[in-house]
Amino acid sequence: MPDREIATGVTLRYPYLWVREAKRGETSGRKARPCVVAVRLPRPAGDLLILFAITSKQPEPGREAVEIPRTEKIRGGLDADMRLWIMLDEFNEDILGRSFHLTPDPPLGRFSNAFFLPVMRAFIARRRSASGVNRR
Repeated sequence: MPDREIATGVTLRYPYLWVREAKRGETSGRKARPCVVAVRLPRPAGDLLILFAITSKQPEPGREAVEIPRTEKIRGGLDADMRLWIMLDEFNEDILGRSFHLTPDPPLGRFSNAFFLPVMRAFIARRRSASGVNRR
């Protein structure tokens, strides 16, 4: 996908590496799953991406997640009939243009700002308690 298409709120397929898998020494995501670009930060060596996983598995108690409403699932190019959540208590970091994990496939879709900006505010408020996996 062209780099210009990757922006906050864009959904794409990405081999997300869960924190629990990284702690066990795994280095690759087990499957390409829907993810959302939380933020794209310009950097001289390539833009830094923060990505959140989207899952159909209901989050366990104590996990930070936001359920995606039907309208946003449609905008995001996701299955509108499934219950889906954006996980906010963990994330992956990657570098655009240097990533071995980003594929040239087109984005799935994009969440509206009205939905996703409050999601980002919720993440920022809890950022210190979130765990990240550096994929760069």
